[in-house]
Amino acid sequence: MIGGMDALLLLAFAAVVIVLVFDYTNGFHDAANIVASVIASRAMTPVQAILLVATFEFLGPLLGGTAVANTIGKFVNLEGVEAALALQILVCGLFGAIAWNLFTWWKGIPSSSSHALVGGLIGAVIVSVGADHVVWGLRELFDGRVTGIVKVLAALILSPLVGFWTGFFLHRFVLGLLRGARPVINRNLRNAQFFTAAGLAFSHGANDAQKSMGILTLVLLLGGFIERFEVPFWVMLACAIAMTLGILSGGWRIVRTLGFAIYKVRPVHALDSQLTSAGVIFAASMLGAPVSTTHVVATSIMGIGASERPKAVRWAKAREIATTWVITIPGAAMVGVLAYFLLHGILALTGSPL
Repeated sequence: MIGGMDALLLLAFAAVVIVLVFDYTNGFHDAANIVASVIASRAMTPVQAILLVATFEFLGPLLGGTAVANTIGKFVNLEGVEAALALQILVCGLFGAIAWNLFTWWKGIPSSSSHALVGGLIGAVIVSVGADHVVWGLRELFDGRVTGIVKVLAALILSPLVGFWTGFFLHRFVLGLLRGARPVINRNLRNAQFFTAAGLAFSHGANDAQKSMGILTLVLLLGGFIERFEVPFWVMLACAIAMTLGILSGGWRIVRTLGFAIYKVRPVHALDSQLTSAGVIFAASMLGAPVSTTHVVATSIMGIGASERPKAVRWAKAREIATTWVITIPGAAMVGVLAYFLLHGILALTGSPL
């Protein structure tokens, strides 16, 4: 029989591993979001794109600060909950997010890893200790403060709209600058994507890896391994490595959706999409707002297409993607709930002290 303290350490270790697995799945799920337009415009080969993106993905979490990690680590309040139960809740929530990521990757659907994480954790928390342990942020909103779920959802909902309209107007501006340019300009536009793709990869790493950093720091806090919520350097490094390994694994099913199924992407479209997405995601990272790279990249391509030839945008595919956005949070929440009941059933059968 494993002692209570040994079992708690084992559970904390399992939670750390699962956080890093989520970070890995986030990487290979979102790799396509970053390299899709680069590959579709033939600016780089798939190998070149992945290597460039992986390099700057690794730097993003290390140099991008911890504002997003602080937001993600504090939208559930498990203070006062027994350490073993709190860690079980986090494990089940993360399992919900990972399962949803794998399902949508398998189907080639560019869903949001951020939505999956939020949904998985909300489901596990509500079914285990109640909805009052979710920091909804509604009361704070009346006091003029944006925090908790309100802040998370506001960022996830507003960022696609910002991506769409930024892409729309930026593309109009760039087309005005390139009016009368010869076709040879495409070579320069492709070369410029080495910089814009690097910027997008850095901003993605600075935002998305911080979500795992926030949850991993919360695991350490609830397990009693640190005294206050402050992201250790080794957590930054571990999440950067896990995200980078995921990026290197690719996600080619989603490349086809984002690179070819929404709008026919040429070099100028790819460059504008990367500029738009990098700018929106990096600004959100500085504000501590967790956003979905999937949402921002997809809507930027839609905005660019709409500014040029609205009828050429494959809106049916856009609606299909939007549907997955709507169902991701409740879908991942249900998986988190099922994972919680499954884990407690296993613990009951094995007679675990947890």
